Amino acid sequence: MTTAQELGTIEKVDIRQVWPTEPGHFTPWLGENLDKLGAEIGLDLELVETEAQVGPFRLDVRAQDANIRGEVIIENQFGHTDHSHLGQLLTYASGFDAGVVVWIAENFRDEHREALDYLNHRTGEDTQFFGVEVELWKIDGSRPAVNFKMVAFPNEWSPNRRLGTIPASGRGEQYREFYQTLIDTMRDVHKFTNRKKAGTRAYCTFPTGQTGFSYTPYLTTSNMNRARVELYLNGDSNKNKTYFDLLVSDRDDIESELGELLWERLDDKKACRISIARQGSIDDDEEALEEIREWMVDRLLKFKEVFGPRLAELADEPTERAL
Repeated sequence: MTTAQELGTIEKVDIRQVWPTEPGHFTPWLGENLDKLGAEIGLDLELVETEAQVGPFRLDVRAQDANIRGEVIIENQFGHTDHSHLGQLLTYASGFDAGVVVWIAENFRDEHREALDYLNHRTGEDTQFFGVEVELWKIDGSRPAVNFKMVAFPNEWSPNRRLGTIPASGRGEQYREFYQTLIDTMRDVHKFTNRKKAGTRAYCTFPTGQTGFSYTPYLTTSNMNRARVELYLNGDSNKNKTYFDLLVSDRDDIESELGELLWERLDDKKACRISIARQGSIDDDEEALEEIREWMVDRLLKFKEVFGPRLAELADEPTERAL
């Protein structure tokens, strides 16, 4: 029988012993360890950039969820939460058209936790707000271990929705297996991404390095029999249309390198899409699926080669080029 003498003593550690400052130490660490935060809030996070500029301000961490097409923004704060950081959080959420907003602090004041609860109640499923306290603990002189503790979360969120706790459906597992192999190849062979885990949807997303754009492979079922790779524009609605039109103006040069593309402005929607497609479905046999993966790898690399410099130019000079 275990006795009290055999049990260790848990001790809370001042986070400044490990991270002396938030901007210089904690934020860079978090950018390299998003999986630890993602495991707590149920997201498969991939870093886009740290210190992302929004006008005269800088967001601590910008990321993407591998299973959704929305921006994930993370604002960090040592000490108690305050009104200034709440205002910054909302500014960044607007600037990046965020789908997921995470505020990390040592201690949440009740009024700020209630503010996030209110925002979750009012915004519905389009934007989700998380409040997370960061702690360090050790047992009997062990190395400190980080603990992210949820204090505010979306109305429909529950621990059962965290990654890995809900078994995938048969179709979902097919997609997971298909995209896991694709992701591993893009990461290990081509250094295209740092992403580790595949989701269970018909598509997955890869950051382009520019806000509001992603490279997205998509594979339908046998009913539609379609495989495609797309550049997906899902930032600010007005900017999406402007950027799309600017890319269309360069269509001849782009298609001379990529071949004929499908250009979808989607005027009745927020997003735009530029894609290349072929036949194929998740219901194909393994040999056919491997050939589809190889095609997707080739197209993703080519999309990055062709669109990458153009997206960087749009991000640097959106106003001037739009005139």
